[in-house]
Amino acid sequence: MKMKKSFVFATMLLSALMVKAQDDPVVMTVNGVSVPRSEFEYSYNKNNSDGVVDKKTVAEYAELYANYKMKVQAALDERLDTLSSFKNEFALYRDQQVLSTIVTDADMLVEAKKAYTRAKEAIGPRGLIQPAHIFFRLSTKATPQEQERVKQRADSVYNVLRNGADFAELAKKVSENPRTAERGGLMGWMQPNQAYPEFEDVAYSLQPGEYSRPFLAPDGYHIVLMKARKQLEPFDELKDQIVRSFEQQGIRDAIAQQKLRDQLSGDNSLTMEQIMEKRADSLAAVDPEMKYLIQEYHDGLLLYEISNRKVWDRAAKDEAGQRAWFDAHKKDYAWSEPHYKGIAYHVKDKADVKAVKNCVKRLPFDQWKEALRSTFNPDSVIRIRVEIGIFKQGDNPTIDRMVFKTNPTNTDNGVNNDYPIDAVYGKKLKKSPENYTDVRAQVIADYQEMLEQEWIASLRRRYPVKINQDVLKTVNQH
Repeated sequence: MKMKKSFVFATMLLSALMVKAQDDPVVMTVNGVSVPRSEFEYSYNKNNSDGVVDKKTVAEYAELYANYKMKVQAALDERLDTLSSFKNEFALYRDQQVLSTIVTDADMLVEAKKAYTRAKEAIGPRGLIQPAHIFFRLSTKATPQEQERVKQRADSVYNVLRNGADFAELAKKVSENPRTAERGGLMGWMQPNQAYPEFEDVAYSLQPGEYSRPFLAPDGYHIVLMKARKQLEPFDELKDQIVRSFEQQGIRDAIAQQKLRDQLSGDNSLTMEQIMEKRADSLAAVDPEMKYLIQEYHDGLLLYEISNRKVWDRAAKDEAGQRAWFDAHKKDYAWSEPHYKGIAYHVKDKADVKAVKNCVKRLPFDQWKEALRSTFNPDSVIRIRVEIGIFKQGDNPTIDRMVFKTNPTNTDNGVNNDYPIDAVYGKKLKKSPENYTDVRAQVIADYQEMLEQEWIASLRRRYPVKINQDVLKTVNQH
C-alpha cells in the first residue's frame, strides 16, 4: 500500500512537471543550458518596448540573446562570479529587491500610526503654533552695556510696530536671523519643547494676530507675532504624507532589516547572507518577474566584467593594436573635406602670439594642451584662451575665418574684448588624419567591434547554440 501511494505521488509530480514544461517550453539551449520561453519573453519585451529606437524582431533578438548567454557562460567558466567585487555588488542589489518585499504597505501604515501617536502625545493639548519673529542677537558673554544697547534697539522696533508698521517688512529689514528674515520673520510649525522655554512661554500665550513685547531668550531678544495655531490633523489626513516621508528617509528598508534581525535572532544557525539568499530563492519560486529581474542583474554584472576584459578595456588600452588597425583601414577614415589640426587662441599681449607657437612647435600634438596650461595659465590668472583639436569648417569661428577663409557659420564670432588678439597654429589636413590618435575615439570603437565579433565567433565554436524555431514563433503569441 505504501509503495502504491509513492507511485501515485511520483506519477502526479511527473504530470505536473510535464504540464509546466508545456506551459513554458524551451526556446533555446546554450551549451546545454535551457532558456525557457518566459525568460526570453521577459528580456525581449523589456528591451523592445515602445520607447526603444532600435527595435528587434523576435528572430533578431534570439541571436543577440544567445550571444548574451554565451558571454555569461564564459564569465562563469572563468569564475568571475567568485570575485569579491562581483559578490558584494550583486548581494547589494539582490538585498534591495528582497527588502522591498518584506515590508508591506500595511506594515508602513502601522509604523505611520505609531509615529503619529508619538507626535500627538508630544504635542499635547497646547497644539501647534506658527510664529513669526524679529530677532536681535545677543552673545551669552555680552556686557550689561551691550545687553542694554540691544534691548533699546528691540524696544525701538517694537514702538515702530505699535505705530502701525508692517511686521513682515520690519523683519526683512532688521531681523538678525537671515533664514526667517527673508520670509518676513515667518518660522515653521512648532510643537512644545522645540524651542527655548522663554520663547515658547511667550509664543504659546499669544492668539493669532497678536504680537509680544520684546523679551529675552538665551540667544537674544525676540518680538513674536502669532500667525496661526491648530491641533494636529486626524491621522487619516496625514497618513499619506507620513508614509511618503518614511519612504524618502529609507524607513521601509530599516523596518525590513529589523524583521530580518529578529528572524536571525530566532535561528542562530543562519547568517544574514543566508537569510537573504533563502528569501530571494523563495521570491523567485513564486514571482517569475522577480526571478528574472535578479537573474538579469546577476548576469549583467558578469557580462560587464568579461566584456570589459575581452573587448572594451582591452581595445582602449592597446595602443599598438589601435595603430595597427588604423594602418590597415586608413581608407575608412578618409575625410570628404579638409580639417585643421591645431589651436585657435586668443591673447591680450601681441608678444604672446609668438610665445604660444614657440611653446608647442617642437612637442607632440597630444602634449600641447598641458604645455599651454602650465606655461600660460598655471593658476587662477588666465593669460590666454585656447581651443585645441581637429576642426572642420563650421566647428570654430576663428579657424573658419583665419584658416578656411570663410565667414563663420557660428553666430558667436569668437571675439572677446578681454583677449582681443586672435591667432591660429597648426596644419591643414586635406584628405585624412595624420595618424590614429587624430581619430582615436572612432578607431577604438571600430577596434572594439572587431574584437567583439572575433570573441562571439570563438564563443560560437566553444558553446553549442540551438534555437527552437517552432517555440520561437510562439513568443508573445500564446
